[in-house]
Amino acid sequence: MMEEYTDIGAITPEALEISRKSRRIISEMIGDGTLEDRIKQRCVIATGDPSVADILRFHGRPGEAGLLALEKGAPIFVDIKMVQAGVLKKGHISPIEAFIGQGDAIAVAQGITRTSAGVMALQEKLSGSIIVIGNAPSALLTLCDLIESGKVLPRLVIGAAVGFVNAAESKERLREIDVPSISTAGTRGGTPIAVAAINEIINAHARAMH
Repeated sequence: MMEEYTDIGAITPEALEISRKSRRIISEMIGDGTLEDRIKQRCVIATGDPSVADILRFHGRPGEAGLLALEKGAPIFVDIKMVQAGVLKKGHISPIEAFIGQGDAIAVAQGITRTSAGVMALQEKLSGSIIVIGNAPSALLTLCDLIESGKVLPRLVIGAAVGFVNAAESKERLREIDVPSISTAGTRGGTPIAVAAINEIINAHARAMH
């Protein structure tokens, strides 16, 4: 299977060979039976850290939820510009928008983070979307508030908030909510993991379309 693996982000023969070789190595450690396995693979490759596979948590069949959302062209919302830059722009028709910078007036008025304010500012657009948080625990906590209050229902949340203030807690809270999600346990996370997870779902979607 791995010999036939195609990464839509690898556009030259050398890049594709590197991708396939990496997959062969990692698949022997993790397995290659499901989309979740391949998401784990890509996150491990993105970080160079096999232990990342052990901290990934999948709740509510998130791979399938993500594929369905992409099939419908659901928008993708991300917390910061770095995540937005990393998400594949091909292989799907979903627009990609960042929370940061969308609610700066709210941030100033309420004294909250710019990412949290962006979630609040865009909340009417979030139901049915894919949400990818690769940095900001505050944004994930605000999102959880909105989901729990019934104001927002995304199709998929990727929560890889990172750090020592509210990161672990925000992701634990996400896993308690009845929404498909991919998250990391503990303080670890970050843009590479969040981007790798959504990009593997995009890759699977693009391959299924051919």
